[in-house]
Amino acid sequence: MSENELRNTSAMPTITKDLFESASESSMQDKEKISAPSLSFMADSWRRLKKNKVAMVSLIILIIISMSSLLAPVIAPHDPNAQTVQYANMPPKIPGIDINGLNGTVKQNGVVIDKYEASNVPEDVYYYLGTDSLGRDLLSRILYGTRVSLFIAFMAALFNLTLGVVYGLTSGWLGGKVDNIMQRILEILSGVPNLVVVILMLLVLKPGISSIIIALALTEWLSMARVVRAQTLKLKNQEYILAARTLGQSPMKIAFRHILPNLAGVIIIQVMFSIPSAIFFEAFLSFIGIGIPAPNASLGTLINDGYKTFRFLPHLMWYPAGIMSVIMICFNLLADGLRDAFDPKMRD
Repeated sequence: MSENELRNTSAMPTITKDLFESASESSMQDKEKISAPSLSFMADSWRRLKKNKVAMVSLIILIIISMSSLLAPVIAPHDPNAQTVQYANMPPKIPGIDINGLNGTVKQNGVVIDKYEASNVPEDVYYYLGTDSLGRDLLSRILYGTRVSLFIAFMAALFNLTLGVVYGLTSGWLGGKVDNIMQRILEILSGVPNLVVVILMLLVLKPGISSIIIALALTEWLSMARVVRAQTLKLKNQEYILAARTLGQSPMKIAFRHILPNLAGVIIIQVMFSIPSAIFFEAFLSFIGIGIPAPNASLGTLINDGYKTFRFLPHLMWYPAGIMSVIMICFNLLADGLRDAFDPKMRD
């Protein structure tokens, strides 16, 4: 043995049984525990959605707008339908802010004047967003109008959810001739434009919220039915569905306990995309004069009223148009965030 080998051998410590310690059963169980909590599909989707800052900001904005419109009778500073003609076309005035356009001043013939003083408005009366041509407070009308528009949109989404899911699930699950007949009916209904349906509804019903909701209920669920049918055809041949059939479960139980929960993500995303579409459709109908009748307000009627005097009083159209744009953008961004959160291919 060489000198180097002897030196290395002498440097090695002597191994004895005192250097070892037997592992207890409790310590082994602690090491085998899974540190991360087990999450359900919805809990994991919510966790992923919270990481999407844009979607969360959109959700917060929508909650604020929805709560403000819901509490409109409490927080509205004036009666939205009360007409005060002597205070017509007043500019916005916010107490404590001395900025042109927000302090109640207007420019006439090159001279800036305080229109509130010229109109003898009491000092404790403020119109934060101004008034329209009949002296009605614009802020109060926007709060009530937003509530009407959101109510129509959510009711349309509810019909979209119920009719579309049931029709699409039935068509995709039964298949065969039944599916063929149901799809031909769907194609016939989708060939009729929404505007034609609304006009026909106005011939039967009075113009108002009910006729718009019925028109949206008759047409908006078609896209939902197509999406649900396609996903049902994809899922009904999966192994767990075949196993449920083998065990003798009824088709109704399989459809609503096994297929429908797996369609939750697709359904929620489709509903979220349908809400801004319904808001825009209602605004379009009110803008062309066949929507919400006067004196009730919606975002569409407010935009129509402001459009008539946009050249001289642009704020009457900018404010309701801005609110509607924010609502539609936030719903679309939130729907995009939900789509990413529910997509299994994008798991982190």
